[in-house]
Amino acid sequence: MVRDAVGPEIPPDRTGSASDCTPSSTPEPGITARAALLGFLLMPVNAFWITIVEVRWYTLDGTCLPLFITPIFFLFTLCIGNAIVGRWRHIRPFSQGELLTVYVMLVISCVLAGHDLIQNLFGIIAHADRYNTPERKYDSTFFQYLKPTSFLLVQDSDPGGKDAIKAFYQGGVRWYEPKYLYPFLGPLIWWTLFLSVLIGMCLCISVLIRRAWTENEKLAFPIVQLPLAMTHDRGRSAAFWRSRVMWSGFAVSATIDFVNGMHYLYPSWPYLAQVKLFDLAPYLTQRPWNAVGWTPISLYPFAIGLAFFLPLDLAFSCWFFYVARKGFQILGASQGWDSPSNLGFPFFEQQSSGAWIALASVVLWSLRSQFRLTWNRCSWGRRSGHGGDDTATERGEIRQYRAAYLGLGAGSLFLVWFSWQTGLSSWVALIFFGLFFMLAVAMTRVRAELGAPHEIFFVNPRTVLVTLFGVNTVGAQSLTTTSVLYWYNRCYRCHPMPNHIEAFKLADNGRMQIGRLIALIAFATVAAIIFACIANLHVTYAEGATSKAVGYKSWVGFESYDRLNAWLQTPTKPLWSQRAYVIAGAVIVLGLRMMRGAFLWWPFHPAGYALAVSFAMDYFWFAFFVSWLIKLVVIRFGGMRLHNAAVPFFLGLTLGDYVCGSLWAIYGPAHGLQVYKIFI
Repeated sequence: MVRDAVGPEIPPDRTGSASDCTPSSTPEPGITARAALLGFLLMPVNAFWITIVEVRWYTLDGTCLPLFITPIFFLFTLCIGNAIVGRWRHIRPFSQGELLTVYVMLVISCVLAGHDLIQNLFGIIAHADRYNTPERKYDSTFFQYLKPTSFLLVQDSDPGGKDAIKAFYQGGVRWYEPKYLYPFLGPLIWWTLFLSVLIGMCLCISVLIRRAWTENEKLAFPIVQLPLAMTHDRGRSAAFWRSRVMWSGFAVSATIDFVNGMHYLYPSWPYLAQVKLFDLAPYLTQRPWNAVGWTPISLYPFAIGLAFFLPLDLAFSCWFFYVARKGFQILGASQGWDSPSNLGFPFFEQQSSGAWIALASVVLWSLRSQFRLTWNRCSWGRRSGHGGDDTATERGEIRQYRAAYLGLGAGSLFLVWFSWQTGLSSWVALIFFGLFFMLAVAMTRVRAELGAPHEIFFVNPRTVLVTLFGVNTVGAQSLTTTSVLYWYNRCYRCHPMPNHIEAFKLADNGRMQIGRLIALIAFATVAAIIFACIANLHVTYAEGATSKAVGYKSWVGFESYDRLNAWLQTPTKPLWSQRAYVIAGAVIVLGLRMMRGAFLWWPFHPAGYALAVSFAMDYFWFAFFVSWLIKLVVIRFGGMRLHNAAVPFFLGLTLGDYVCGSLWAIYGPAHGLQVYKIFI
């Protein structure tokens, strides 16, 4: 068993007998037709709800968090309904596996409909032509390089494209009218295919590493604790719902949300301002202290609740390295390091890039035996050390491994064709997609063991390429193509792969068949893409992307094309100062890993540094500090007995915040009102 997310290599599982298998080896029926049907029916409801509250009203922000809000709310209502149905003898209530089946499908719906995937796609799909102004001069700078990607974009030159773009941004029309739908239909079909392949490859990787992380290392998976507690069979679920401690936590967060929500509608009500963001920067006006910049303090109840399940060392590292990051900014200002001649200081974009690349490299290195074992079992079957006594479960797992490797091979061939078709040079494509999958594995490991948020805004393959090689080396055509692809690797808050591995962990506890779950996730992914596209078309065409849709992601288009415009107008050579900070970020992570492996008392977690310098901690650092302090005091003076007794309170704290926040997100759109949101 490893000690942390970047620990030494773990020998993969070598057992094959039924007696050695985990409970998931002989699962009871969990994924049933009725559960899958209910999940499928709720997916479009969830997709439209998310799109309405996040794109039209820009409230809730439920898909910005590692534990999505709306699936928990649906699960909450299903559990209430299950308790009512359980009183009737003639209707069989849903089992834990069935409830978790619906939950997983709703999570997949959130992944695609959320902040960082389909919403971002609609932010760039027609942006270039819409914002091609005389000031920006897009047409003279990079329009010629958009030609290979024209099948992915909606442009004025397309048949009906000009009218469709105008209606898209102004609103007041129906999306399904042919003259408005057809210009978007072709690009959306191609993006659906591309995204299905990309997410399918992530699912294949998750299949290959599933057993190593869920069964062999038995990682903590903090994010799954709440849905498991809400649905647990054999009386534990009833104990959770009857816990006064849990309802106490629920009441605390629900009361805060109710009071603040009423204040939003009726300003005469009191307001608990300390819960939301409070910026320290206006109080630090003198140099060098003003170099600290935006420094928010927040006490989000859900964040305190979720952080309680983080290991103490990681929670400490997250807030400590955030404070250290601010200290570095102040130190730099006092020493004059932030002068114009030192372009890019404090280089957090470069530090975080190096940190995450190093973290990903170490995680992949620790998985090498797992990949070797899965490959050998695919290639030689009974010669893999199982003595020829494979059980049905083992044979099924071998088939899954074979399908995963075939899927990765087919997906790679598609990406080769896609890169060629869009004008992406071979070496740029290799690094671009390679970095994407490396970051995916690293984020998945951090989420699986630590449950921390992973909004790593400062890290994306396009920026890494320019930092390391420069604009001219990457080339205008490849740089333009990577800018068109920027939308899905901007922040990674809705990355599918962490949710895949968490679904497999839920399957272990919910007695769900892995093979069925893989097929269900694949089906739900394609369906979720379609539902999310329809929802975004509906909201933008009805309300207008720049008329009433206050959460329309126009800034994603500006980030994609304005930075490309600046690079091509003024090509820059790679700066050694920026390269040095990439190396420094990697060295710090590797150094922290070495110290952590050498000394058990070492308190600094390498993932904490990577998270702190990549924007992931900006909203949460103070809530993590408070939760860390509470947990430290509880364990120090009450031991694990008091800690375990306190767990329901923090689960309730998160649940109450999510449920009350969801109710406000229903009330607001239903009455055409901007309402209080529990986050940001």
